[in-house]
Amino acid sequence: MTVEEIATLVQGEFVCGESFKNREVTHIIASDLMSDVLTVKDTDNLMLMTGLCNLQSIRTCEMSDIDMLLVVRGKAVTDEMIELAEDNDMVIVATGFSMYKAAGILYGSGVSSIY
Repeated sequence: MTVEEIATLVQGEFVCGESFKNREVTHIIASDLMSDVLTVKDTDNLMLMTGLCNLQSIRTCEMSDIDMLLVVRGKAVTDEMIELAEDNDMVIVATGFSMYKAAGILYGSGVSSIY
C-alpha cells in the first residue's frame, strides 16, 4: 500500500513530503514510546504511527531509518518537525483519527503490524 492510499484511508493530509506519496508501506508500528520504536530492526517500508508530536519523533525516525510518519489524534506538526523531516526526505501525514481507529482501519486494509 502506498502512503497516498494510507492518507486516503485515514482521511489524512500531507504535512510534508507529498512528492514521496508513492512510497510503499508494508508494515506500521504504532507507538508513543520512542524507546520501543528504537528496538525495531527491519525498517524497510515501515511507517511510524504516533501521537507524539515533537522533534523526538522525527529524530527517532532518523535514527531508525524510518522515512514515513503518520501523526494521529489531530496533533499539530511543528515547523521544526517539518524542517527536519524535509531535510531527511521524510513524509508526514496527519489525521484527526485516534491511534486505535487509524490502526484498525489500516490493519483491516492489509497493512501488517511490526509485531
